[in-house]
Amino acid sequence: MPPKRSPLKIPALQALLVQAGAVLPCAALAVAADAAGAGLTLLQAALLQGGLAAALSWKLGLARWWLAIQLLFPLALLAGLALHMPTWLAAAAFLILLGWYWSTYRTQVPYYPSNRAVWQAVLAELPQGRALRMIDIGSGLGGFTLHMAAARPESEAIGIELAPVPWLVSRLRAALAGSRARFVRGDYDQLNFADYDLVFAYLSPAAMPALWRKAQHEMRPGSLLASYEFDIPASGGVKTILTTEGGPPLYIRVI
Repeated sequence: MPPKRSPLKIPALQALLVQAGAVLPCAALAVAADAAGAGLTLLQAALLQGGLAAALSWKLGLARWWLAIQLLFPLALLAGLALHMPTWLAAAAFLILLGWYWSTYRTQVPYYPSNRAVWQAVLAELPQGRALRMIDIGSGLGGFTLHMAAARPESEAIGIELAPVPWLVSRLRAALAGSRARFVRGDYDQLNFADYDLVFAYLSPAAMPALWRKAQHEMRPGSLLASYEFDIPASGGVKTILTTEGGPPLYIRVI
């Protein structure tokens, strides 16, 4: 089990506190500008608020996607007010985003889709002539797992996803395609990696150290850990594969 941490270490709470903390200095600047006869428009105030929140988030070391969220959040609020957005529409959008990014606040792993070139490269690294158990941790919409189930029908392909909306979409995709791929909703921290011959991950830099520690402790000798884009923090033995020209690398580590 991962160690418990202070709520103040949760990136989403940090981002919220930063956004709230940026209000006071922005308000002070707006008052000073007004006193000098150069009052700010609502758009200028929103840009100032978002820019300051993004700068503070960068200083705190929050992941890069938080910088964009911080910058755009005041602008999105301003646009919603200007468009007189119905409250039910705002609530519906919030619920959809909540279901999609259910656990990003805790795991620091946003939705990252991989692609067919990556799936084919992983396939080429797998041992032949025997059935395998493969799992995609943070399986998103299920593309990798569905591809593996079709390419290696003798094997078991599983995807695990914590966010409910992507998990539901992947279940529907498998049912409509008649695929043997299996999707479960849950946290990969609760899995025992010793049960799998391949663990595939497309997570984030923040998640890689803990993932590597778990792989070292649990994965069986000869099994494969694959990570797209984000390097496996091992001291050696990591194979790097460029699946597309100019694209991120795929990292493979035989345990």
